[in-house]
Amino acid sequence: MAMPIKYLLGNKIYLRSLEQTDVEFMHQFVNNDVEARRLTGTQNCFTLAQIEAYIGSQGHDDSRVVFGIVRHEDDQMVGEVVLNDIDRNNRSANFRIAISDPFTGQGYGTEATRLMLDYGFGMLNLHRIELDVYTINERAAHVYEKVGFKREGVKRQNWYFNHQYYDSIVMSVLENEFRAMKTTK
Repeated sequence: MAMPIKYLLGNKIYLRSLEQTDVEFMHQFVNNDVEARRLTGTQNCFTLAQIEAYIGSQGHDDSRVVFGIVRHEDDQMVGEVVLNDIDRNNRSANFRIAISDPFTGQGYGTEATRLMLDYGFGMLNLHRIELDVYTINERAAHVYEKVGFKREGVKRQNWYFNHQYYDSIVMSVLENEFRAMKTTK
């Protein structure tokens, strides 16, 4: 297992380990940000104790890496980015990200995704990173394609929300594809 990294620096944001001081932000974010809940398919609500336990478990679970996304300008946390279901034998992981509604559309998600992919392929020595994105989240699908993810298929009607079924798109990026994109920029 790679040594834990405390900070990953980008231009507008940095990624850092979650801290107990993030409990209130995370609690409000995952329970009250209606748009983030809709776009990520979050259907459960979480107590403060559950959020505290989640943050406290960081560093004790080598199947995931979780970072808070924080703006340089004011150290405001704006979301989280995660590699989970890390499979060291097959060098693969699942990716997820969520940005709080007032901070969307400002490039933070794109930058955080690139930083996390670089960390996954570099520090964790992964070969493949995959994700599912709901078809209603066109903005996220666009960002994923921009950073190198390719569409692999569709899971038909696998998410039920507000009395309607939605499809999700399966996407992945391979280490060599990501590195090729980095060298052409």
